[in-house]
Amino acid sequence: MNPIRIAALCLTPALLAPAVAHAQSDPTLLRRIDDHYNHLTSLRAHYTEHYAGMGLDRTESGTLTLKKPGRMKWSYDSPPGKVFVLDGKYAWFYTPGDAQVTRAPAKQLDDLHSPLRLLLGHTQLAKELDQLTTAPDPAPNDPNFRITGVPKGMAQRVRLLTLIVSPTGEIQSMKIEEMDGALTEFNFTGIEENIPVKPSDFTFVPPAGVVVVDAQPPI
Repeated sequence: MNPIRIAALCLTPALLAPAVAHAQSDPTLLRRIDDHYNHLTSLRAHYTEHYAGMGLDRTESGTLTLKKPGRMKWSYDSPPGKVFVLDGKYAWFYTPGDAQVTRAPAKQLDDLHSPLRLLLGHTQLAKELDQLTTAPDPAPNDPNFRITGVPKGMAQRVRLLTLIVSPTGEIQSMKIEEMDGALTEFNFTGIEENIPVKPSDFTFVPPAGVVVVDAQPPI
């Protein structure tokens, strides 16, 4: 699956009271997460990405780097050389051996990596996710919290986004359930925050002979 499927199909907790009939969100928890990421200037983490759907079951991994404002890079070590870059103006996706690289304006991006773009500006989860709910993670002896919602502008493609968040407001994992039944999950480890990162780290130059193809905007 190409992570830049920009098309008409138009993708990342304090204690709650006892369960009630209607799902609720905890504003204290949401403020904690917003505050955590609004104080960041950069972030680097190792990720594992698992995709299951359309007859595929695939696991990949690499390093995620974020820098405010508006820069994000997913550098894959498995498969080696694969890269997804958001340079502040365009999103680029390239896999070594391909004859073309896909480019899309950042403002039109509809991609499964894109929910993490909410961390690249002024984070406010309550305005980024519809149908927002929060709850303790149901895993036994797990202190983390679970946030669910639908990223704004992606309701025709994404059925549900789930974030697992630490008590301090740090995102540990992100799961995207698509309308067609496909499931993509990102797990993050070795997270480093406010590290030195250069804008040039997010510059993508197409290899010689590789054609740049502009993705079509969502309809």
